Amino acid sequence: MQNPAHSAPLSVSHYPRDLIGYGAKPPHAQWPNQARIALQFVLNYEEGGENCVLHGDAASETFLSEIIGAQAFPMRHMSMESLYEYGSRAGLWRLLRLFEQHKMPLTIFGVAMALQRHPEAVAAFQELGHEIACHGLRWISYQNVDLATERAHLQEAMAIMRELTGSAPLGWYTGRDSPNTRRLLL
Repeated sequence: MQNPAHSAPLSVSHYPRDLIGYGAKPPHAQWPNQARIALQFVLNYEEGGENCVLHGDAASETFLSEIIGAQAFPMRHMSMESLYEYGSRAGLWRLLRLFEQHKMPLTIFGVAMALQRHPEAVAAFQELGHEIACHGLRWISYQNVDLATERAHLQEAMAIMRELTGSAPLGWYTGRDSPNTRRLLL
């Protein structure tokens, strides 16, 4: 397959990206209490779904890390694992207490594999009334994953979410998608 970045330029009438949107006439949302802005708070729950040799991956995670210039190791990367583990062991609970204290709703972008490894977190999200949206099966890049594998991952993620929460998620967010992701979800 030819890389679209290296193919002939597309004509203006067949350009696949929407660069205009609503233009100068955006819709006017009718927010409750005549609010002029709406905020959504999201907690990404990815701990246990990231690239890790323990998950059968070729190397450790490197993306969105506090480690500047993180390298992918073909073995356990203890510092990287520690960063993720802090989130599930301590950071998560601190944030849940904070949102509960202020009686604020939260949307969880939950990686299915990560949620599967921490049922206590799922129970807490549900008990506190937070929405759990699916954040994919794994916290990996799908850019070079073949269509059949990505489809299988989407289906497995949905099955896991139903099993863990009792219903299909109403929302979905794939942070590291592929050219096929949107089509597969729609």
